[in-house]
Amino acid sequence: MNSTLEFEQVDITSFLDNSADNKRDIYDTNGAFTDRQNQYINQLLDYTSKYDKEHYEIFVNRIMDLNSIDSSVSKFPSLLERHELSGGTRTRTTLIESLIKHQDNGDRTLRLPSKAVLGKSLLIAKAHTLSNFAKYTGHLGKDFEKLSKAFDTETILSMFSLLAEDVYLNLISDASQPMEFRREWALSLLLLWEHWNDETSETVAPILQSVWTARRKLAPAFGTMMGTSELLLISMQMDDQWISFIKHKMGDDGVSQAMEEFLFGISTEQIQTLRTILKTKGIPAIGRDEVSKFLGEHVKADAGLDYRDFYSMYTIRRDNARSRARLKLEGPHKTLEDYFIQFITEENKEKQNNDTFAKS
Repeated sequence: MNSTLEFEQVDITSFLDNSADNKRDIYDTNGAFTDRQNQYINQLLDYTSKYDKEHYEIFVNRIMDLNSIDSSVSKFPSLLERHELSGGTRTRTTLIESLIKHQDNGDRTLRLPSKAVLGKSLLIAKAHTLSNFAKYTGHLGKDFEKLSKAFDTETILSMFSLLAEDVYLNLISDASQPMEFRREWALSLLLLWEHWNDETSETVAPILQSVWTARRKLAPAFGTMMGTSELLLISMQMDDQWISFIKHKMGDDGVSQAMEEFLFGISTEQIQTLRTILKTKGIPAIGRDEVSKFLGEHVKADAGLDYRDFYSMYTIRRDNARSRARLKLEGPHKTLEDYFIQFITEENKEKQNNDTFAKS
């Protein structure tokens, strides 16, 4: 491909507005994508409209479909405003108190607002679409590496918004946490459901993505299960928040066990079993590819960089943690993501208190 090719920037709305008149009304003004995502999409559409008409039509139709869904979701009552519904008056405050009050151990889907459930489906569809855009541009050569990476990043951020919903629901249900924190997490959850674009997710995503990427390049010593050296190598590449988290929280058994699960890709119970087996056999350490053989069961101790792998491994750790908490078993009752976002909340609150004290 000619590296000197230059493309005229074209606004995505110009493609959509040229559709048949009877299709125009389905689009929400803001569209299904963020302004930043639309900038990347415009570059993709500009290229395909000139050099790949077949994919251009496919991409535009997909974007139109997502905008249609987004328009439908936006017609549901806002979760942040007051509404008179058949069940009574609903406000932001009543929703927050309802989230804190209803803490069933079972699936909470039927207790969630319709807008939240529909928006979640839209988010998943968006993540798949952005991932497809990343793969397509990834095959276009060096000129499009930056654009492909941008689509990859947006895909990861979408996945982390999905993950953040789980984390907030879990933290809200933790009765040991201060009520002001639980209400703060509930409000963050409402904001997430309203826009599916979370400020905390944008802060946490790059950090945990870097940890996830680094853990695959390292070789944890399965046997001693000592993740200390790996953790130090990872931490050297991270920002101040992560270093502060490691410094202040790694002495907590739950946090350190959750970190081990994240690093090694197997459960605390499997880690303990593997330690015992290898100690009995006098084997100092093994590689990731040998874990299944020694445990006598298939385990996915390693996973790729695909956003679906990350989320899948997270849900396994999440479900294990919730089961331990419910059955009062030993081991981490939260995921590393839970502990990290809780820590960020605590740090932010402490900073606010210090700032208030300094001004008084």
